[in-house]
Amino acid sequence: MEFKVVNIEGKETGNKVTLSDAIFGIEPNDHAIYLDVKQYLANQRQGTHKSKQRNEISGSTRKLHKQKGTGGSRKGSIKSPMFKGGGRVFGPQPRDYSFKLNKKLKALARMSALTYKAKNNDIVILEDFQMESPKTKNFVNIMNNLKISDKKSLLVLAGMSEAIYLSSRNLQKAKVVSASDINTYDLLNADKLVLTSGSVKSIEESLSK
Repeated sequence: MEFKVVNIEGKETGNKVTLSDAIFGIEPNDHAIYLDVKQYLANQRQGTHKSKQRNEISGSTRKLHKQKGTGGSRKGSIKSPMFKGGGRVFGPQPRDYSFKLNKKLKALARMSALTYKAKNNDIVILEDFQMESPKTKNFVNIMNNLKISDKKSLLVLAGMSEAIYLSSRNLQKAKVVSASDINTYDLLNADKLVLTSGSVKSIEESLSK
């Protein structure tokens, strides 16, 4: 599968990049994608939710009234879950939501996501470039030249560039990552996947192992 290479001005350079069918042209596995995205979202959860049980509530443990003879229901201490301000029964407790997946399954999920992007023609191959200093205006101009400023985009670099990253950090619809940090969630969440010429080689090398 061939894609034309464009520069930061949005013009064709005359070069073409052939994407490997072993990475960008496989039979997508939707279940692998589901598991990888589920793991990614689970790993984002802090799991610090907590409610107090009755043994953690501040208050007296004195029995409110005698067990029998009052005509009312039986009551223990004021910390009972029946009362406002009492302990909560079976409330949330801190926990770790993360779980493990095999490396081969995660690689299959990423290749499946890349295949979907290639089939839908949602990949833009950008000539390798550098920015001397962080400047959001320059990054916005590049997105405008590529005609993707109104879409969620994921720019994948061969190696992380601090200047490019800082230039995109304030933009809600743009995200910049290195080829080694791509994940299935970001690939699917982006409307357009922008790959630099160098990142294509890095992605194919890492996923073909």
